[in-house]
Amino acid sequence: MFLGKVRMLDINLLRKDLDSVVARLATRGYEFPVKEFNALENDRKTVQKQTEELQALRNSLSKQIGAAKKAGGNADELMAEAAAIPEKLSELQTKLADIRSDLEELMMSVPNLPNETVPVGRDERDNPEMRRWGTPRTFDFPIKDHVDIGAPLGMDFETAAKESGARFCFMRGQVARLHRALAQFMLDTHTRENGYIECYTPYIVSAETMRGTGQLPKFEEDLFAAKKGGQEGEGERMYLIPTAEVSLTNMVSGKLLRDDELPIKITAHTPCFRSEAGSYGRDTRGMIRQHQFDKVEMVRIVKPEESYRHLDEMVANAEGILQKLGLPYRVITLCTGDMGFGAAKTFDLEVWLPAQNTYREISSCSNCEAFQARRMGARVKGKDGKIQYVHTLNGSGLAVGRTLVAVLENYQNADGSVTVPEVLRPYMGGVEVLRPENQPLGDFKA
Repeated sequence: MFLGKVRMLDINLLRKDLDSVVARLATRGYEFPVKEFNALENDRKTVQKQTEELQALRNSLSKQIGAAKKAGGNADELMAEAAAIPEKLSELQTKLADIRSDLEELMMSVPNLPNETVPVGRDERDNPEMRRWGTPRTFDFPIKDHVDIGAPLGMDFETAAKESGARFCFMRGQVARLHRALAQFMLDTHTRENGYIECYTPYIVSAETMRGTGQLPKFEEDLFAAKKGGQEGEGERMYLIPTAEVSLTNMVSGKLLRDDELPIKITAHTPCFRSEAGSYGRDTRGMIRQHQFDKVEMVRIVKPEESYRHLDEMVANAEGILQKLGLPYRVITLCTGDMGFGAAKTFDLEVWLPAQNTYREISSCSNCEAFQARRMGARVKGKDGKIQYVHTLNGSGLAVGRTLVAVLENYQNADGSVTVPEVLRPYMGGVEVLRPENQPLGDFKA
């Protein structure tokens, strides 16, 4: 794997136009450590200057020694002075390596620069709405939320809590089948209609892999970690993926790709694991915010000049899933203060949830530009021979659990049954309606 000097931002941009970078990062609510950066840069420049001066002295002494010997003179003092230089150069190289390491550590926690087209704002309240699709259904009976609808169909939070604690779900029978049907439908749509290649990826990855896509070091507390041999094991620290973005994107880590290999469009259905420190107290009921959930992820690796066209296409792919399911939604642009760590620009899709009488996020599609590629060392050699970092994009296509929530609530009936969306019926063996009395595996409750 390519290690190099991994940085999320172009170091040359910082050196040439630090004030502009600081100002753009401030719109994200991030205060760039200017003093620390300048101190390290000054140290680097000093050491590099000393190194260059020593190298020049070494070359000069070499010429002087040669000339003295040719003239038959005594070159002992010159040779003694030259002999001391390698040790001094070695000391400077060690010092420079330490400075670069400190600079690297500083830079690894700096978020991506927002694209110039991203609206400036503080939080989700400043996200502009782009468009809406579909009309929310009106009900002539009391609306139930997905927990009350799902329980008679096999959605069981009590068993999950007994086995694993809060923010987990146990599903059986009809609702489990519907959950699987949704994932299969999404995968089939993306592979058969949208041009993605289906992948199966590891669910547990190394710290290095997590650093490549930006989850580490900054978001350690939001991850589930494990060790080979158990908690007290001596093996390396491993992490459960928070999304298949991690394992899919890192597929190109350390690679120099050919121009004709791009774009790469890949998708995978995986479980996702998020500790989400600080989220307690939010969405404590049901499946909206879980420690373990399924998602069908879309990832694209593309040429830099084409990345924003691909972002629009990815958003359209996610919208297509919701449209086929007949679920009303809206598209919003995230402002600078609400974007994820690695994103340069993000569009969120929010689906209508009748029980909450509002739209809730179901997909987030982001262009990370060269941010992740710099961390991973993923580059492309153009037809003109020019080598540059690729652009990486990722998006939910969709979050399966939240889509299940939306289907249950939007397709609920007065008698407690749920109409199966037409596009899902082939995956449900032709079943058109889920009825509580048809729960095949029984109640299971003591």
